Amino acid sequence: MGRELRRNSQRTVFDARQRLTSSSGTRASFDFELLDEYASSRLGGLLAVPALVLILALFSSLWVSPLAAAGWAALVIVANLVVAWLCRRLKTEDPSKFNAGRWTATFIGAELVNGIAWALLALFTLVAEDSMALLVAMFAITLVGIAANAVSTRTLPAATLMSTLPAAATVTITLLLAGDTLNWALAAVVVGGEMFFVYLAKQLYASELETIEHQAEKDALINELEEAREMSDEARRHAEQANIAKSQFLATMSHELRTPLNAIIGFSEVLQSELLGAHNVPQYKEYAGDIHSSGQHLLNLINELLDLSRIEAGKYDLNEEAISLIDIAEDCRRMVEIRAKGKGIELSVSYAHNLPKLWGDERAIRQVVLNLLSNAIKFTPQSGKVHLMVTRSGDGGQLLSVRDNGPGIPENEIETVLSSFGQGSLAQKTAEQGAGLGLPIVQKIMELHQGRFDLFSKLRFGTEVIATFPRARVMDALAPVVEKKPRLQIYSEAS
Repeated sequence: MGRELRRNSQRTVFDARQRLTSSSGTRASFDFELLDEYASSRLGGLLAVPALVLILALFSSLWVSPLAAAGWAALVIVANLVVAWLCRRLKTEDPSKFNAGRWTATFIGAELVNGIAWALLALFTLVAEDSMALLVAMFAITLVGIAANAVSTRTLPAATLMSTLPAAATVTITLLLAGDTLNWALAAVVVGGEMFFVYLAKQLYASELETIEHQAEKDALINELEEAREMSDEARRHAEQANIAKSQFLATMSHELRTPLNAIIGFSEVLQSELLGAHNVPQYKEYAGDIHSSGQHLLNLINELLDLSRIEAGKYDLNEEAISLIDIAEDCRRMVEIRAKGKGIELSVSYAHNLPKLWGDERAIRQVVLNLLSNAIKFTPQSGKVHLMVTRSGDGGQLLSVRDNGPGIPENEIETVLSSFGQGSLAQKTAEQGAGLGLPIVQKIMELHQGRFDLFSKLRFGTEVIATFPRARVMDALAPVVEKKPRLQIYSEAS
């Protein structure tokens, strides 16, 4: 929120500064676009306006001499060519050297000259043979000129006024001086037409300005999105580098720690078994046992750290072969059976018959089964029940399920339990705490096997974890090949 407020305040200050330095009262960055649009509009009518003026001159030659009509047309065309020449210069100027105030004043002056050239139309009354008919023609020509100039100069309101007001004023005055109700009505229509087309030009200017503002906002949003994307990519690169550094550190430290730890475990076994002779103090044997069990626990943690770092670094290679999921599950059950009996836990199994072989890494899958069984026994209370099941999955694959009737996991802690180094409230209260890496390692091993890992738990009812291997890894027996003999056999024997 603080960043958004700071951005809004910076934008407000920027807009105020832009309006103060702008010749159009909008933004300095918009001035060039408005004048560029004005120049494009004028250049687009470079042929249309002279053609319109020639048509109007031919029309007016019905009441004035052709020489007078041609002179007026020439002045208007020259004035338009001067405006077009200035527009061409603007198009070729370097935007970095653009001066909005100077160009705006230049175009307003040029449009004033252009408006005066149109206003010379009122002089036709001095040489006309039929002044009444000429006044009506002047009225029509003036409205056409006002409309053409208003549309062409719509992005420069001051230029619109300068190019249309002289002609409207002179023709209106001429009609009023001529008297007669019809001429007064025509004069009123000219004034109304001038006001309408000036208003229309301002509306077109506002619409063009709004379009430019929307385009600027869109460009600013695109720039912000691009900056955000670059920042996100940079943060992701830093995170990846930090993750790689973390994995390398864990792998290095795990190797460095395991070497002396193996020696500690080995010597503690020697002391515990009294291979070198009985201890003089009986408690030494008990101390050696504590050292050995603590060393084994620490070694298991280091092995889990090493496995997790290798998996995250993408260096955990599977040594795949045809294996039996039931055989692995049964071996793991025997390994934890003594521990289960020590807690009075009933460990039951359910194996499907005639399960085919599975293509996978035996060591990794054994680690999955051991982690799941160890967790179930660890958190199941005295005299509880743990059930191990191996069977077919619904899609033709194979699944391994471990279900217990322990205290269960709160729903809001399941995501924590499945994250690296995450521990639920129950694990934090028990004496047998681990590093919180067992389930994350199981998840990642199942991902490497293109499988799925699911955890279902309910407070006071227990937990069930399911590791499912895909159908593609099940090595079903191939159907026997039946060789059919062709109906026609040709034998070639030497006579």
